[in-house]
Amino acid sequence: MSAGLKKYIRSVKDFPKEGIMFRDITTLLKDPEAMKITLDKLYEYAKNLNITKVVGIEARGFIFGALLAERLGVGFVPIRKPGKLPAQTESVTYDLEYGTDTIEIHKDAINIGERVLLHDDLLATGGTAKAAASLIENIGGEVAQISFIIELTFLHGREKLQNYDVKTLVEYESED
Repeated sequence: MSAGLKKYIRSVKDFPKEGIMFRDITTLLKDPEAMKITLDKLYEYAKNLNITKVVGIEARGFIFGALLAERLGVGFVPIRKPGKLPAQTESVTYDLEYGTDTIEIHKDAINIGERVLLHDDLLATGGTAKAAASLIENIGGEVAQISFIIELTFLHGREKLQNYDVKTLVEYESED
């Protein structure tokens, strides 16, 4: 855990809708020292796992996902919303609190047996990360670790990911 990073994360009340406290990493991103600390800590979690690909979830997962891939000396793969990837895709639809959502990955993005680090900026309910892990596994990859900068522990998203090695840097125990 890195409670010191919390001071670089802005909390925005009632965004994107009333009653939500949005945890904004753009304030962390604009500070080079905070970015370095974040990348160093995420890298420390993954450096000995024999990762062969890093997968980032649209959109904020792309930022540190790509940086981690470069640091680990491996390729980066994006998971995106439908219709954003130009070649043949694999998709998965998953439940949200109200409705469903779908994410996609290129079918040829990961070779069978590759060890994958899945990264996103924030773990809330775990639905998107669980769907992304399923996508990786559906095309033959092995999810070696899932990393996040922020975890909203009060939403219990880690429970959906209990079969995975989950790492986070900053925890929030309530909306406040």
